[in-house]
Amino acid sequence: MTDTLTLLPPDVWLLQLFSAKSAREGGIVRRAVRDVEQIIGRHNFEYELRRRGYHAVENAGQHVVFCNNESVRLLC
Repeated sequence: MTDTLTLLPPDVWLLQLFSAKSAREGGIVRRAVRDVEQIIGRHNFEYELRRRGYHAVENAGQHVVFCNNESVRLLC
């Protein structure tokens, strides 16, 4: 799947990410860390999250993005 994604320009990839139904509804989306780094770069990804006021966590090779402005609290 990564091979297909790398053909997308970074701006199109971001548009698809934040156009997902879950993202539009203020839910969560997840993307592989390697895809983020290969397609748009970690710095640009973090910039876009901050610009939107979103939060994200990284675990087991995945970025989990909370597509809302609510606070995030780790339970344990």
